[in-house]
Amino acid sequence: MALSRVFVANRGEIAVRIVRACQSLGLESVVGVSDVDRDGFAAELADRAVVLGPAPARDSYLNANLLVHAAKATACDALHPGYGFLSESAALAALCEGEGIAFVGPRAETIERLGDKLSARAIAAEANVPIVPGSGEIRSTAEASSFAASVGYPVLLKASAGGGGRGMFVARAEADIDGGFERASAEAEAAFGDGALFVERFVEDARHVEVQIMGDGAGAVVHYGERDCSVQRRFQKIVEEAPAAALPAEARAQIHEAACRLARHLDYRSAGTVEFLYDVDRGEAYFIEANVRIQVEHPVTEEVTGVDLIEEQLRIVGGGGLSVAQEDIAVSGHAIECRINAEAPEREFAPSPGTISAWHLPAGEGIRIDSHCRNGAFVPPFYDSMIAKLIVRADDRAEAVTRMGGALEKFRIDGIDTNLAFQARLVRHQDFMANRLNTRWLEDTFMPSLVH
Repeated sequence: MALSRVFVANRGEIAVRIVRACQSLGLESVVGVSDVDRDGFAAELADRAVVLGPAPARDSYLNANLLVHAAKATACDALHPGYGFLSESAALAALCEGEGIAFVGPRAETIERLGDKLSARAIAAEANVPIVPGSGEIRSTAEASSFAASVGYPVLLKASAGGGGRGMFVARAEADIDGGFERASAEAEAAFGDGALFVERFVEDARHVEVQIMGDGAGAVVHYGERDCSVQRRFQKIVEEAPAAALPAEARAQIHEAACRLARHLDYRSAGTVEFLYDVDRGEAYFIEANVRIQVEHPVTEEVTGVDLIEEQLRIVGGGGLSVAQEDIAVSGHAIECRINAEAPEREFAPSPGTISAWHLPAGEGIRIDSHCRNGAFVPPFYDSMIAKLIVRADDRAEAVTRMGGALEKFRIDGIDTNLAFQARLVRHQDFMANRLNTRWLEDTFMPSLVH
């Protein structure tokens, strides 16, 4: 179906990003906003904005029936969910389909099958994609202890539903199992309504590497290279890069092929990310999960491939298929993204809502900023604290690191606390500059160094 008007079922920078992609393709856009976002940048840019409801997400951005009703009432023929909120909701995708609205993402069945991590692991095994040694569903500490003893400590207790680092706990000895199980299960129940866990072998020296894929829903799949997302706090990404410069060429080729094999196995449609854990000691990469949406960190892939991934999503759902073949996609240069959050790192990363009184952006060659903020913008307390993404591109990683350091120092935000200084110190650390990183580096090495 040819598209003419797209409903944007999200807020913040990703809503702005989607509206601009619609404008580039000559499509109209309608943004659904909560009360607190009615005067936001996305609402200003779009052809139309409709108020969904009060500020709390459950009354606006997390109400699937409300979103689909608003899309239908404004004669939209497609709905783009962005990331977060209901972007990985099979129910939302099914509702759209039932109302004749094209969901800009995978089919509901695909979302459901990949949304549960245990189901995703089974699918990966079917597609002959290597997975981290792990258990089936675990419902008791006794079961967790038994499996942990069979594979050896440390292990990772992990929620089978959801993501974003919630419902995860590392157990380094049997004594950690009881408390860790209760904590992870309770967190998963609160966040996802499902306290089910499974146990994986915890890889001590690991790189978190993900492959960006795109499918046409009829078996054709391409990848746009990989990203290194190893700099994490509490399993949540802080800095992302493309490509994964430290990954050996053989492992890079293997995960590209594995990601495409998994996507083809499902006749995958739209954008997706297949995530792997690279075990540095063993030299092996394992599938850990798939994200059935556009990722926060997609700009670094766009910067090194020259492809607009949001536009590609819209073309596919509009019936245009993939615009490029695999041989047409080339990775050039190096890109880094730092997430800029309204938070106070010195106070346990406490959120810092409020009004921005100064907003001075860095500028220059190879600098890109994706944001919905500006002078006078109000950062509400109801949502994720990310207010901007600072992306730099250069010919190689060393130059990109230097460029990022300079850009962070020139980025000034007043009126609220931010992590700008934290990120500036991070990219200037000798380990980061030398790419001596793993998924534990930020918490085990960098953050302790800040107190000395």
